[in-house]
Amino acid sequence: MSRDETHRFSKTPRESITLVTGLGVVGDAHAGALVQHRSRVRRDPGRPNLRQVHLIQDDLLAEARAAGHDLGPGGLGENVLTTGVDLLALPTGTRLRLGEVVLRVTGLRNPCRQIEDHSAGLLKVVVGRADARHSTSEVTLGPTGGAESIDGAGITRRAGVMAVVERGGEVRPGTAVEVELPPEPHQRLEPV
Repeated sequence: MSRDETHRFSKTPRESITLVTGLGVVGDAHAGALVQHRSRVRRDPGRPNLRQVHLIQDDLLAEARAAGHDLGPGGLGENVLTTGVDLLALPTGTRLRLGEVVLRVTGLRNPCRQIEDHSAGLLKVVVGRADARHSTSEVTLGPTGGAESIDGAGITRRAGVMAVVERGGEVRPGTAVEVELPPEPHQRLEPV
C-alpha cells in the first residue's frame, strides 16, 4: 500500500491506506472526484477522475528489478501492489474487493516519458510490442506523452490498471483481492 501527497513519480509505502468512495486514497495527490493528473488537468479539469487508484501486479516489479531497475513497492507510483491477480487480463468494469473496499477497474495506465526519466530503459519493461516481437527501438510517445507504438507496431501496456473507489475503507498489505467480473460481453481495457 502506497500514497504520496505530492505529484512525484513514486509513492511512499504505508502500513495501510484509507480509500474514500468517489475520491480515492486519502492523502494521495491523485485523489479527487475530478481529474488530478497534471497533464489531464491542463487539457480538461472538469473530467471525472477515472484514475483514483493505481494497481500493479508484483511480478512487474520483479521483472523490472531483474532488468536492473531499483524498484520496490510504490516505485511505479502504484497505490496497491497485487499478487496472483492478472490485472491486465480483466475487462473494464471489473470489481475488485479488498476486504470491505470495492474498486471498479476503469482502464490501463498509459506509460509515459516519466517512467523512462525515472530509470533509463524502464519504459521498455512496461511497454512491449503487441505481436511480442523483440525490438531495440524506443517506444514512440503520442502528443500527450503516453506510449503509442514501437517500430510503428501496436503495443501492450503493462504498467497496471486504474480504478475508482465504489466503497471505501482501509486496506493493509496482505489483504486478499476478490475479482467480480462484469456482465458479458466484456469490454477490453483501454488507456485512461
